[in-house]
Amino acid sequence: MDSTNVKASGPGQASRTDTQDDVKLNDSTKRIPKRQQIAYGFGDFGNGFMFDLGQSYLTKFWIDGVGIGSGVVAGIFAFTKIFDAFMDPIAGSVIDNRKHIGKQGKFRPVMMISAIILGIMTVITFTMPDGLSMTQKIIYAYAAYMIWGLVYSFTNDPYGSLASVMSRNPQDRSFMATCRQVGSVGAQFIAGVAFIPLTVMIGGKDQRLGYFWASVIFAVIGVCMFLVCFLGTKENVHVDRQVHEKEGFKDYIRVIFHNGPLGALILMTLFTISAMNTNNQMMVFYAEYNLGNIGLQPIINAIMMGCSIVGVFMIPTLTRRFGQKKTAMWSFVIGAVANLLNFFIPDNVVTFIALVTIGYTALAIPNGITWAMVSNAIDYGEWHSGIRKEAITYAAFNFSRKIAQSLAALVSAGVLALTGYVANAKQTPGALRGIKAAMTLYPGICLIMAAIIIGFLYKLDDRRFAKIADDLDHGRWEHGKIGEK
Repeated sequence: MDSTNVKASGPGQASRTDTQDDVKLNDSTKRIPKRQQIAYGFGDFGNGFMFDLGQSYLTKFWIDGVGIGSGVVAGIFAFTKIFDAFMDPIAGSVIDNRKHIGKQGKFRPVMMISAIILGIMTVITFTMPDGLSMTQKIIYAYAAYMIWGLVYSFTNDPYGSLASVMSRNPQDRSFMATCRQVGSVGAQFIAGVAFIPLTVMIGGKDQRLGYFWASVIFAVIGVCMFLVCFLGTKENVHVDRQVHEKEGFKDYIRVIFHNGPLGALILMTLFTISAMNTNNQMMVFYAEYNLGNIGLQPIINAIMMGCSIVGVFMIPTLTRRFGQKKTAMWSFVIGAVANLLNFFIPDNVVTFIALVTIGYTALAIPNGITWAMVSNAIDYGEWHSGIRKEAITYAAFNFSRKIAQSLAALVSAGVLALTGYVANAKQTPGALRGIKAAMTLYPGICLIMAAIIIGFLYKLDDRRFAKIADDLDHGRWEHGKIGEK
């Protein structure tokens, strides 16, 4: 990218000249180097190494490895995720209210420091000290996962906000969303294929030992991937950083209800993330009990998530041809059909793998597009209100992800409890039907709801966003507000 003279978009900001390596972008047509966009994706690659372990394997670790009842585990997940959801606005406010911003930028330092602590907490969640009573085990599980969730908010909120200040160009954002989703699904792939075999290889029959050392390995890799993101990205978009009053909870609520596109994404995410997490949590149970071979779990995940990675690479092509909204909506429809067919067709390894792969790939594509949509919603919020709030906007979106994760935990562990699941034993027909329903029927219904929401409630299509981006580039806001040039 050549050195470019650009004018600042914020009111009262002077124009400046920047070098190729430290360019400040205020024109939605300006592009950033591909290396920065790819480095951004490494953040979710690292995130997945720690986040996906909890979503996919903590249920089984606590139930089968530690001996906590499935109903109690459902309660742990539900309570801690709701607690985490209400921590997100606190994290967003703290980050948005930072006054002393150094040369590393507003978001990158917070992200990196929190990622290191998150790695430590990931290992702690997969640890259960010896000699504890059942009550003490439950208290330990609650405390460890609540702290993990709080640290995750301080890692993920600045990471998600970072994309909005790297570039305003729609193609850059689509490619960064692709890189992020490739990183996310790539981490799911590795966790889905390698984690259980690694626990068996290390721990043998001692499940707790295996889970501990496998989580150490994954946490170290995750932190290293965040380091790649930290070193390889820059906050390129020059935005107005005027000092405003600190946000309170009412400001957080205002962000949600005054930003229509964000509200639609929040509602949609309740269904999409709970569908994906339920799928991931139930896969190990479905393979072991419904298909009769836990060894199939890494094989199915390898096929399912490998195809998802290929599908995610299609995001830039699909969004250029059909737009973000249509691509997401029709992907949800395809995923819903595949999951519902999987529920009604009798258990069979071949048909199950084929349909679960179609369903998961069809969900991974719009989940990738969502990251670009959130960046667009941040810009919409600035255009609509005249005030830019990246972290608190992203925190509002992340709130829905936490509630969805809680919902997935309730469905997964709750179904096991209600249908009579017994750890490490042959399951009753009722328990097997419950596992299958959670694995297939629930995601199918969720994706139908997601398609309806994105089709009818999300109004920020590509053409409208182009107009908003142009207004922001020239210091204009809604209702005729014009920034001083």
